[in-house]
Amino acid sequence: MHSEKLQILEEVLGNFYRSSDEYLFSCPYCKHHKRKLSVNISKNTYKCWVCDSRGRNVYHLIRKFGTYSQKHHWRSFEEIVEISEFDNIFQDKEEEVIEQRIQLPNEYICLANRRLPSAANAALRYLKKRNVTDVDILKWKIGFCDSGEYRNRIVIPSFNDNGYCNYFIARSYTEDWLKYKNPPVSKNIVFNELMIDWNNPIVLVEGVFDAVNADNSIPLLGSTLNMHSKLFRAILTHSKRIYVGLDQDAQKKALNIINMFISHGIEVYKIDASDYEDVGEMTKEEFQERKKDALLMDSSSVLTYEILQI
Repeated sequence: MHSEKLQILEEVLGNFYRSSDEYLFSCPYCKHHKRKLSVNISKNTYKCWVCDSRGRNVYHLIRKFGTYSQKHHWRSFEEIVEISEFDNIFQDKEEEVIEQRIQLPNEYICLANRRLPSAANAALRYLKKRNVTDVDILKWKIGFCDSGEYRNRIVIPSFNDNGYCNYFIARSYTEDWLKYKNPPVSKNIVFNELMIDWNNPIVLVEGVFDAVNADNSIPLLGSTLNMHSKLFRAILTHSKRIYVGLDQDAQKKALNIINMFISHGIEVYKIDASDYEDVGEMTKEEFQERKKDALLMDSSSVLTYEILQI
């Protein structure tokens, strides 16, 4: 399988040379004249040492730059089965898909900095109340703005699997009537995909502060997940098991999402969020305990929950 994958990579990216466990190709993103794209097939990672394009799934390169037959061939090694209903809607088209990229606000200041203005104290106090630790701040690159359009707001950026910012959440930490003021761009993204380990189960939560509290999690950004979304397609492509931990007031939405994934062969567990408004209110230890006790769902258990909701 390793040699066959290497052959496909050579077909897509051109000639290479080997350096230990890595293969060096010309980067299709920056097109540098030297072979600076390092691919590790065993670890399923890649990185360009010039433009810093990177990813945790080599298939992203095949999907973006390969032909349909090359994509199909690669998927067969990873037991990625295409769902027939998506073939007509999404069938890996040959045209290049333009990834959304945006800039963080000019006034954004990362709260992981050692020297912060005094205005950061209020932002840090708010994060502490939300159970956000210093480690979380560093990991998620959480910042704030003390001036400009996003003044007095916590800013949590999202990065795509190539490391580019594609969205951010701006949450007020004062008594502003508008809690969230997010950029006027599409929410059809996988929030912070750069941090996701697709080799392990994914946790779906409602908001970004819920995601900070849960390992390997993706927020739905408050919108209903549908089969046309990038997130749904990414999970079908990469995951075999997910956990759903939505807010207590969103149980109907949770059941719809669970049923949707079950019907497509995904193993789904439902996390009990009772006694809390959302996952973000739990301690990280409490969340892990509830994740351990999560209920494996099937069509009959979904129906039972739906009846109890009446």
